[in-house]
Amino acid sequence: MDIDLKQLRDIMKAMKQLDVNELEIEDEEQRIYLRRGAGQAPIAMAPSVMPAAPATVPPPPPAPAPAAEKKQAEADPNVVEITSPFVGTFYRAPSPDAPPFVEEGHKIAPGQVLCIVEAMKLMNEIESEIAGTIVEILGENGKPVEFGDPLFKVKKSG
Repeated sequence: MDIDLKQLRDIMKAMKQLDVNELEIEDEEQRIYLRRGAGQAPIAMAPSVMPAAPATVPPPPPAPAPAAEKKQAEADPNVVEITSPFVGTFYRAPSPDAPPFVEEGHKIAPGQVLCIVEAMKLMNEIESEIAGTIVEILGENGKPVEFGDPLFKVKKSG
């Protein structure tokens, strides 16, 4: 059984569409086990090779949100967490000398790249499925993340 990245992405999309939380595929040579967390904030995964430079320049970052605003966001039912879909390394920017994809206070839209999670030497762009405002960035740049680890807190708009 040889499963390439495209097939793996297709399986993961099907798991999401069919609301399947666990899947195990095994043969004599290989075992693949996939698990989705139930009740997590929606995320979109768009694995791709990391671009040499960002396609667009993000707007300048606004002033950081005050601590009181963060505390209020924790109690707000419209604040959701966007979590890591993979075990890997979290990166806030497409390259070390590039600006971060998002900052606290930035408004985001569905399909917007929020970060990269490097898994098995592949740079996977993590896109938002929701519109809202970044309340808090929980992932630490260059540090490992586990499947389901919270990366961002986002206040949904609308």
